[in-house]
Amino acid sequence: MIKITVGVDGMACGMCEAHVNDAVRKAFPVKKVSSSYVKKETVILTEQEIPESGIRKVIAEAGYDVTGINRAPYEKKGLFSRRHT
Repeated sequence: MIKITVGVDGMACGMCEAHVNDAVRKAFPVKKVSSSYVKKETVILTEQEIPESGIRKVIAEAGYDVTGINRAPYEKKGLFSRRHT
């Protein structure tokens, strides 16, 4: 699983967050997407690689500006996610 954190400028409310989330969901096969106008970011969880150019295009077409993209492996956190031996 891959966690892609996208800096997004221009979101001002919860409706903006929903607009970005919907655009990402329609364009890419994602497991989860969530946006925060306060943090100015969108976090995408996916099992497939998504090209940076595609992310930039979809968010720009939704009316927002991408300020940066960061990728990292994602491991689910929870009570049983880490085993101590």
